[in-house]
Amino acid sequence: MSNYRIETKCIQSGWEPKNGEPRILPIIQSTTFKYESSDEMGALFDLEKEGYFYSRLQNPTNDYVAKKICDLEGGYAAMLTASGQAANFYAVFNICEAGDHFISTSAIYGGTFNLFGVTMKKLGIDVTFVDPEATEEEIQAAFRPNTKCIFGETIANPALVVLDLEKFAKLAHKNGVPFIVDNTFATPVNCHAFDFGVDIVTHATTKYMDGHAATIGGCIVDSGNFDWEKYADKFPGLTTPDESYHGVIYTQRFGKGAYITKATSQLMRDLGSVQSPENAFLINLGLETLALRMERHCSNALTVAKFLENNEHVAWVNYADLESSKYHALQQKYMPNGTCGVISFGLKGDRATAVKFMDHLKMIAIVTHVADARTSVLHPASHTHRQLSDEQLAEAGVQPDLIRLSVGIENVADIIDDIQQALEVTFAS
Repeated sequence: MSNYRIETKCIQSGWEPKNGEPRILPIIQSTTFKYESSDEMGALFDLEKEGYFYSRLQNPTNDYVAKKICDLEGGYAAMLTASGQAANFYAVFNICEAGDHFISTSAIYGGTFNLFGVTMKKLGIDVTFVDPEATEEEIQAAFRPNTKCIFGETIANPALVVLDLEKFAKLAHKNGVPFIVDNTFATPVNCHAFDFGVDIVTHATTKYMDGHAATIGGCIVDSGNFDWEKYADKFPGLTTPDESYHGVIYTQRFGKGAYITKATSQLMRDLGSVQSPENAFLINLGLETLALRMERHCSNALTVAKFLENNEHVAWVNYADLESSKYHALQQKYMPNGTCGVISFGLKGDRATAVKFMDHLKMIAIVTHVADARTSVLHPASHTHRQLSDEQLAEAGVQPDLIRLSVGIENVADIIDDIQQALEVTFAS
């Protein structure tokens, strides 16, 4: 981990060219890598040496970008995945198997909610969803002897609940399991999750890290702080021989790198949700301006949130940076420089009112995406969370009238003007 400040890390971390090498991160667009002897290749397959032999497992371009994200988070090791969804799946599946159980906060992205509550149950892995605002006693009651981790989001998508990281970290460690957090919305620019007891961080790099809605990707970062050997019986995949790699014991061979090495050599090998080198290259370009963009996203969003809060047609606004927000104290504790550029709000009216408003926006686009340079809007109950029942929507903190507004980095006056005209048309009759 470098000692640079985060703005400098966004530019300088990862690829460090030597004399005569390209100044800009190169795209190593190759599936395979050549070696002079069979023994050299065999040693790589046995995990006895470090190196590259097939890009499904590791690729130099990807690794340099993972190294940069790891440095931004202050972690020990990291790996890229094809998407944020793959990152969350691998992060949990790396330590869970059939018959195991984990805990997740209920206010999470709809796709992740479905992954945990439906797809992973088909693999024999059970989940208990808990309210992110539950008491310590209520969360403790969700633990079982076979519980392997707790999962949450620093800022829930789209409910925008700010998670009390220290509360959940305390309970995770009390029960001998790691705390995994999706830090996509806050990014390491605004939240240093490892400082508050989080053990593993995931990202949909598709969002702010890319910043341009140009490429899909994910990342897992391990702090290296969780002591897997201390709870060896809970995590046999890391602490007992892996017969698919000639009996290697990851914790003994790789120490703090055990978790990421297993995820790479086992899960990526078998499941193959690999990120392309070209996508990694594009994400790296986005990372170079991440700190600058997050500052603008947050300042624009706060201005828009204040406008909405004072508009007669708006029923409610949820944005933790507002002093009126019930999450403001947590925001000040965990993300004092700002949360993100995403606001949720509801209009006075019904579900149809929200749809009508969105249809009258001109510059602001209705898109599935969120957290890029362009301002966009979505109605989660009709789109990203459409597969959830009303009961599940409530559990995830998604009201039927909730509008998710992702504030971009355009001139904020133009953003407000577009919202204003759409409100005027919507409520004209």
